[in-house]
Amino acid sequence: MLPDAVYLLPLRRTALETDVAELGAYLAQVADVLPVVVADGSPPSVRAAHAAVWGPRVRVVPVPAPLPGANGKVVGVLAGLAATTAEHVVVADDDVRHDGETLRRAVALLACADAVVPQNVYDPLPWQARWDTSRSLLNRALGSDYPGTLAFRRSALGPGGYDPRVLFENLELLRTVTARGGRVHHALDLYVTRRPPTVRKAAEQRVRQAYDSFAQPGRLAVELSILPVLAAALARPAPGRPRTTVPALLALTAVVLAEAGRRRAGGRSRFPATAALWAPLWVAERAVCSWLALGWRLRGGVPYAGTRLRTAAHSVHHLRRLHRGAPAPRHRPDRSPDHEPDHQPDDRPGDHPDGHPDSHPDQEAA
Repeated sequence: MLPDAVYLLPLRRTALETDVAELGAYLAQVADVLPVVVADGSPPSVRAAHAAVWGPRVRVVPVPAPLPGANGKVVGVLAGLAATTAEHVVVADDDVRHDGETLRRAVALLACADAVVPQNVYDPLPWQARWDTSRSLLNRALGSDYPGTLAFRRSALGPGGYDPRVLFENLELLRTVTARGGRVHHALDLYVTRRPPTVRKAAEQRVRQAYDSFAQPGRLAVELSILPVLAAALARPAPGRPRTTVPALLALTAVVLAEAGRRRAGGRSRFPATAALWAPLWVAERAVCSWLALGWRLRGGVPYAGTRLRTAAHSVHHLRRLHRGAPAPRHRPDRSPDHEPDHQPDDRPGDHPDGHPDSHPDQEAA
């Protein structure tokens, strides 16, 4: 059992789902490595059923209903933190499947970092998972991906935790750590299995994923420019060139970048050889969804629980002002763990491309 550590699962379900036994078996395996706390915002009857199925090895704590404009997952994480005292926290969505090795390594990396960002890999790989894998590869090529699980030091967040009034909650957490003087380590070679979303759930998240880019203005500008550039190229092709030249170059660039991401940090053994070929489809999706997300922005934000979430995530500059005068994390690592060229111990979360598809309020089974 890992000392001074806890596995925290924020959860919210409206009914007892078919995977509850499988999830319980997984949590029992996790409990062999570190204590498990489920911050359950489900209705009382569902929460009681969860506790009955999972047994005494899984501690289920109630979560208050989020206030209007608050992200339910963040409310769950904060409730879980309030119910525990462990310094080392591994937080994960309900479709993440750590094993003993990944849990031990994530916690071990906290000896030299204040937050650790692993890399999710889908298993199994239906088409919607392959589609989203290309997004992960593009992110790896340009920086790092944002998974459905993080490890962090409780002291790095401070007593106030992080702001729940955001859509891109993982980025908000990491930026809060950075703003308080902590170090974020992107462990590109720490591969953690994730179950793929259903086709329906994946489709529901397309525009919400695109909305995350409002937390990264440079990225948003690039994504919004794709559709106008393609439209102009098709409407007025350069003399002597076919109309398909620009779209073909864009598609080729996406494939090359995604393949570069696949080759980082041992990725060739983790991602299928054809994964990069899906990148043009994802780029085309984002070219359209970015404009739909802009429409949501103009209407006040992303629809959520009868209200709207306007802020994707706060900037590091804003959070530094907010936390000015707060004590820095009590643990100040001197260097990155397992330092290799593909590791990015001092990366600033705000400089990285995208969030994980399931890191949104409606998709967190939580």
